[in-house]
Amino acid sequence: MENKENKIYEDEALNNASEKESNKEGVNPSEGEQATAGAEVEEPAEITMEEKLSELEGQVAKERKEYLFLMAEFDNFRKRTLKEKSEIIKNAGENVLKGLLPIMDDFERGIKASEGAEDSSSIIEGMVLIYNKLKKYLSQNGVKEFDPSDDNFDTEKHEAISVVPVPDESKKGKILDTVEKGYMINDKVLRHAKVVVGQ
Repeated sequence: MENKENKIYEDEALNNASEKESNKEGVNPSEGEQATAGAEVEEPAEITMEEKLSELEGQVAKERKEYLFLMAEFDNFRKRTLKEKSEIIKNAGENVLKGLLPIMDDFERGIKASEGAEDSSSIIEGMVLIYNKLKKYLSQNGVKEFDPSDDNFDTEKHEAISVVPVPDESKKGKILDTVEKGYMINDKVLRHAKVVVGQ
């Protein structure tokens, strides 16, 4: 029993002595650990810079590949869009012309019927029917003639082919006669009207 108690006291004495020695030297165990940790951090700092450089180089290479891929993708998109646009224009023209074919058929039938006809009124009636059919078709496709009641000269819509002096001041700058009708397609001038203007 006494031996055990003596051993405990000896252990405590040794611990106290080692603490006093470390305090005399001025080295704190936690400071020693920090100093050791600091020494270990300095060495990997150089490795971290190299790793960072290689990581950035990899990132640049990756982004360059992505940029080249996007450029190729955009070029393909541009070519595809141009092709689709040209096909739309081609097919739109095709559809318009296809719609005119029944009117051509009507003209052919009218010509054949007029060869043996003695009554001119039936020929005129047939021509009016074909004309109305064509006018309706153009209207369905957005083509309309200028308002015939509008007698104000407008350089955006009219082309003056002749200027006639007029005694009446109210007729100056007004359309006196329309030689050729003007047409618009979806609020855009398709053909200027050829008119005679008073001066």
